[in-house]
Amino acid sequence: MFQPSPWRADFPAIAALQAQQQTYLDSAATSQKPQALLDALAHYYGHGAANVHRAQHLPGALATEAFERSREKVAAWLNAASPQQIVFTHGATSALNLLAYGLEHGFQAGDEIAVSALEHHANLLPWQQLAQRRGLRLVVLPIDEQGFIDLGAALQLIGPRTRLVAISQLSNVLGTWQPLAPLLAHARAQGALSVVDGAQGVVHGRHDVQQLGCDFYVLSSHKLYGPDGVGVLYGRAQALAHVKHWQFGGEMVHLADYHEASFRHAPLGLEAGTPPIAGVIGLGASLDYLAELDGDAVALHEARVHQQLLHGLNERQGIRVLGAPQTALASFVVEGVHNADIAHVLTEQGIAVRAGHHCAMPLFARLGLNGAIRVSLALYNDGDDVQRFFAALDQGLELLR
Repeated sequence: MFQPSPWRADFPAIAALQAQQQTYLDSAATSQKPQALLDALAHYYGHGAANVHRAQHLPGALATEAFERSREKVAAWLNAASPQQIVFTHGATSALNLLAYGLEHGFQAGDEIAVSALEHHANLLPWQQLAQRRGLRLVVLPIDEQGFIDLGAALQLIGPRTRLVAISQLSNVLGTWQPLAPLLAHARAQGALSVVDGAQGVVHGRHDVQQLGCDFYVLSSHKLYGPDGVGVLYGRAQALAHVKHWQFGGEMVHLADYHEASFRHAPLGLEAGTPPIAGVIGLGASLDYLAELDGDAVALHEARVHQQLLHGLNERQGIRVLGAPQTALASFVVEGVHNADIAHVLTEQGIAVRAGHHCAMPLFARLGLNGAIRVSLALYNDGDDVQRFFAALDQGLELLR
């Protein structure tokens, strides 16, 4: 039996859910929030909310200071060269759409965009729609049976016509870390821009965007123990310079009259309108909390709980784990039982997991499946959570079979 998570008490919702006899195993969809975040939100709203960048009064100055301090914290968390490389959006999906529209001017008919076969819809559909608008060719990089991008095939498919490569760091369905280093290096050698969807990967360990060598990296606050409605776009300075303004109004304006206008450079130039001020400040508080933890201890704890989950799934007959999950989650199907039925019996017993296609319909079509159950873990989960899941699963399968 593993020790309980030493960080469990930092998340008030976990105790509240436990009092409701609920076991939360859906953190890949959204995480629970630390007390430090709740305190930051209460302080902002309780001590004078104000808009940022455009007010000279004290509440506005304090809000702007806290907002921009969060930009610095995100830059430090990702080891970006400058806070000016950090753009706040309304989510990872918003960041990816910003890129798809902001980079559109650089594509010509016949150019190619490469994505992998395992992408979340958020890192597929913006590029698919861009390809349709501009007459581009969307190239799908295949994956192997374990759930990794087939590197040999990918290196052949990414060629001189490739203008952009968009791939996930960590699969939200298969739990596999993708071979970013050779893919990004090859894309760069071909003169292609690279976009990394870090929505899942950023939650587990610290990732250095300079070392990764990507042009753009996006993440979601709500998965990284922060508020929802906030996303982050990191871009290398040279790459950000290629992104055109895609939304207009608010602080992104430099000068305007009735017939023409000029606009600010990134990051403010890409943050049209009132940003999610409280959420950005809250994300900064969550990063402060995470920075105080022992990263090695967190990684070891998550790995142990994950291994317990995989062991239990693999020892049960009729269960097929998809791919070869390496971190934090596992998706599985049960022979002869629909995933929605499994989800129902688990829900009835207070186990919160996710069922369906997990915003990856093309991947499931390639796998020949109509969906799967996904169990996903966070630093506040422990062995008792996994044991309760298996007790409920066994009881449910006995009923369904």
